[in-house]
Amino acid sequence: MTRVNTVLGPIPAEELGIVAIHEHIGYGMPGSELDSTWWKSPEQRYAETVPKLRAFHDHSREYGGGTFVDATGICNGRDVDYYRTLSARTGVHIVACTGFVGGDTALPFFERASVDYLTRQFAHEITVGIGGTGGRAGVIKVGVSRGGRMTELDKRIYRAAARAALETGVPILTHLAIDAETAIAIFNEEGLPLDRVLFGHADDGVNAEKTRDTWIAEQGGRVGFDTFGYETELPDPPFWARPRRERLDHFLRFIGQGHLRRVLASADANCSPLGWPGVKGHTVNYIFEDLIPDLRAAGLDERTIATVFVDNPADFLTIQT
Repeated sequence: MTRVNTVLGPIPAEELGIVAIHEHIGYGMPGSELDSTWWKSPEQRYAETVPKLRAFHDHSREYGGGTFVDATGICNGRDVDYYRTLSARTGVHIVACTGFVGGDTALPFFERASVDYLTRQFAHEITVGIGGTGGRAGVIKVGVSRGGRMTELDKRIYRAAARAALETGVPILTHLAIDAETAIAIFNEEGLPLDRVLFGHADDGVNAEKTRDTWIAEQGGRVGFDTFGYETELPDPPFWARPRRERLDHFLRFIGQGHLRRVLASADANCSPLGWPGVKGHTVNYIFEDLIPDLRAAGLDERTIATVFVDNPADFLTIQT
């Protein structure tokens, strides 16, 4: 039987429904949750987050349920006890991750860790659980540190992630798809099939022109168009924003090149940001309220939409043992 780790326990992949493959319950840089400027009580975070997840659950009924993949790595505000409460109260399946958004978000303790140590850390969180929560990670997060090229620590994390993925059967998703040549070389050296890796943020407004999305797909990797909703048309757009039509055309062009089975999509929204105000009005529900209507208006049929949001994520998240 197929299975996927959620924070409340493994479930069959067939029960995932529509999947938001790259989102955040609450993301911030290490220590940001203690900043008095942006500090929020647990009650405030809950009040911000629950309505968004309940709306996600309601929207997802058309697809037989919904799954929220929280891509918040170690040191960035991950709180699995909280995720378990949210999942139980909203009915949304939540998949947590192990790993790091990038080497530059790893606290010094992990910065000094060896590949073997990091591999054991990731594997433990997948097979035993995260801390004492009992919740197991269902995906491994890796990323390229700021600067555009992998650091030595990034490379250690990528190599450990590949080894843990082979040992446990869970997939890897990346923060940024730049420097993909280095990443793919590491994965190939470790013997990890590239369809177990989702190269993320191929569509963001800073790195889209640097990302070799077609080449990644041709190598066998999966490609994430997962910053939908960050638009230059917003009243106060973030620096990684992009014109709405430009991103949509990029996505449609990629699919039109024959890569439908390689693509996954998401909004990379923050339910309750830590240490920064977030982007006002942008939530995971952009997927239902704007993106899927845009795709229908562009001529995509329901079978194609289901492939992107239901079939591809289920295949990707399924533990391969």
